[in-house]
Amino acid sequence: MRFGVNILSRGPMANRAGYKAVAIAAERLGFDFVSANDHVVVPADIDSRYPYSEEGDWAGRNTGECLDVLSTLTFLAGCTERVRLLSSVMVVPHRPAILAAKMIATADVLSEGRMIVGVGAGWMKEEIEALGAPPYAERGKVTDEYIAAFRELWTNPRPAMKGKYVDFGNILFEPKPYAKPHPPIWVGGESEPAMRRAIRLGDGWYPASSNPANRLDTADRVANAMAKFKAMCQSAGRDPKSISLAHVVLWPVNWTAEAAISGGRRTFTGSSDQMREDATTLAAAGIGDINVSFPAPTVQGTVEKMERFAKEVMG
Repeated sequence: MRFGVNILSRGPMANRAGYKAVAIAAERLGFDFVSANDHVVVPADIDSRYPYSEEGDWAGRNTGECLDVLSTLTFLAGCTERVRLLSSVMVVPHRPAILAAKMIATADVLSEGRMIVGVGAGWMKEEIEALGAPPYAERGKVTDEYIAAFRELWTNPRPAMKGKYVDFGNILFEPKPYAKPHPPIWVGGESEPAMRRAIRLGDGWYPASSNPANRLDTADRVANAMAKFKAMCQSAGRDPKSISLAHVVLWPVNWTAEAAISGGRRTFTGSSDQMREDATTLAAAGIGDINVSFPAPTVQGTVEKMERFAKEVMG
C-alpha cells in the first residue's frame, strides 16, 4: 500500500515554508506522494452545494484563500526528488484544454515524470461561471473532451482535434511529458457517471470518503465500491487490471476512533492497529494508493502526526 499526504491550499500549510516542510517530510518518511486541491477563485456568494459534507457547506468559502494547484505542484517538484505529485482533484473545466495540458506537461518534465493528474468535473457553478468556462450544465461533456485533448496533445507529434469545446491543429506541442505515454489520469468522483468516465478515459479511479450520496466511510464500504467498479469494468469490456484504484480520506487521521454515519468505525481513525487493518482490507480490495491528511494548527504539528503514522501504520 502506498500512502500520500493531502495538503490544503489554505491554512497554515498553504505557503512556501509550509508546503516545502510537509513535502520534504513526506519524502523523508516514505510517503509515496503529496497532493494539492484546486480552486482558482472563491465567489463571495455561493449557492452551490458542496458534495462532501453532510450540510453541503464548504469550509473554504469563509476565507477566499486558494493557491493554484498546478503552480503549487510545480513548486513542490523543485523541493523534492522522489515523491509523486497529485492534483486532488484538478477541476478540468477551470482551464482551457491546451493551457492545462501545457502546465501539466511542464510540471511532469520538471519533476522527471512524477505527476499524477487527478481530475473531476467540478461542483461549484459560481466558480466555473466566474472563470468564463463553458456552461456549468455541460461540465461532464467538457471534462470528457478536455481529457481526450490532453491525451492528443501529450502523445501525437502533430496534435489536432476538432470538437464542441476544443478545436486545434497546425501546432507543435513540445516537450511531451516525461512520463510515457503520459502522466496517469485518476478520475475522481463516486457516482456511476464518474465511474463510467474512469472506465472510458482514466488510468485510475479515485473516489473520496465523504460524499453523503455515496458514502465510503468504512473499509468494508470502500471494498464493496471497488468490487462494483471492477464489475462495471468487465461489463464495459475493460480489463479491471488495466486501471489502478486509489482512494482519498477527507477527514483527518485520528488516533481516537470515530463512528461512521453508515455504522462502524471511520477508516483511519482509532488505534494504529485498527488503521493497519483498514490498509489490509483496502489492499485486498485492489487499492494501491491511499491519500490521507494530518491538519494541525502548526506545520510542526502536522509533521509530528506524519511521523507517528509512518512509524506505527506504514512501518
